[in-house]
Amino acid sequence: MAEKEKKTSTALRISLIAVTTAIVAVFTIALRIPTPIGGYVSLCDAAVTFVAYSFGPFTGFIASGLGTAIADLIGGYGQWAPISFITHGFEALAIALIVRKNPASFIYKIISAIIAAIIVAGGYFLLTGAFLIGFSASLAEVPANLVQAIVGVIIGLPLSLAVRRAYRKIDDIAW
Repeated sequence: MAEKEKKTSTALRISLIAVTTAIVAVFTIALRIPTPIGGYVSLCDAAVTFVAYSFGPFTGFIASGLGTAIADLIGGYGQWAPISFITHGFEALAIALIVRKNPASFIYKIISAIIAAIIVAGGYFLLTGAFLIGFSASLAEVPANLVQAIVGVIIGLPLSLAVRRAYRKIDDIAW
């Protein structure tokens, strides 16, 4: 019986990663505001935050990284896909690991939001500066990336809290 439960659990987790990856991709594509340097800001961080708070570090990292990268590839921003994968994957990982220490603490949620904003703004600044457009152009994007990350928390955290209230067994599938 234990083996069947393990297979079911693995199948459920793989399905969860697939569904949450799709959610992140849809949130990323649904509303894109182009930026002067050839990128865009979107609602991706709302989905990244939701997935990280709800489903843990492993699911958060994979779904957020893949979801944003897939959205970049589909949307014609392929050069940004590796940067989005790294930045948003680590954003979700950090959020989930910080909140995991004390899931009920509002302070931990605020700390995770601040760290997430730093990872998004800093990650895009460093990676686009080094590999795509140079640091002076990349610096111009920092404010937009900070706003995107903060709006993501404002939307993603209440969404996660609502889902957790409605589905109390969510911790059983968090990974």
